[in-house]
Amino acid sequence: MRPPSMSGHFLLAPIPESSSDYLLPRDIKLAVLGAGRVGKSAMIVRFLTKRFIGDYEPNTGKLYSRLVCVEGDQLSLQIQDTPGGIQVQDNLMQVVDSLSKCVQWAEGFLLVYSITDYDSYQSIRPLYQHIRKVHPDSKAPIIIVGNKGDLLHARQVQTDDGVQLANELGSLFLEISTSENYEDVCDVFQHLCKEVSKLHSLGGERRRASIIPRPRSPNMQDLKRRFKQALSPRVKAPSALG
Repeated sequence: MRPPSMSGHFLLAPIPESSSDYLLPRDIKLAVLGAGRVGKSAMIVRFLTKRFIGDYEPNTGKLYSRLVCVEGDQLSLQIQDTPGGIQVQDNLMQVVDSLSKCVQWAEGFLLVYSITDYDSYQSIRPLYQHIRKVHPDSKAPIIIVGNKGDLLHARQVQTDDGVQLANELGSLFLEISTSENYEDVCDVFQHLCKEVSKLHSLGGERRRASIIPRPRSPNMQDLKRRFKQALSPRVKAPSALG
């Protein structure tokens, strides 16, 4: 199952320092999970900056924050990168405490494996089960991603394996190349943002105001007001002549 393409409706901006009269957008909290060396950090940086950086120091967990606009909705996006300290033995997973806290914190999840590393693929099912255990009554969206799709010569996990696993778990699946295709990376993150936003609109407890209809930001209201003022003399001119 592939998320619909949304890369054409995408905008990034730094989150403002602080302002008492600034209406902050809804918080969207995502976590990117997977074994080590599967490209989690590269995916996040690719999404946020459009740049691909191939080599990273071993990740100890970094939080990225940006404002994003997805299909007209402005969102305050936080993405938690996670270390690859996941050990799977006999389909049982040992998770460091920090990772469990991250799972409790997040509202949407990307589970990433590398198509060149079968062990990383085997870690996906236990990760999925751990998320559902932490959020037993939640419908937190989860997308499974097979990364490094450009390294076909080193493939250890077939596309059909990813599709089958996603179908068994009831999750979306996409095989991508972070290094070669920015649009696919963008679509994955945007689709996850959209699904979490839907949960907010259904729950309502996270915000006092419903997102449907969603209030415009003060900047947009000011721009709309100025636009109307600029057009008003042109509209009234013909009636004055008549």
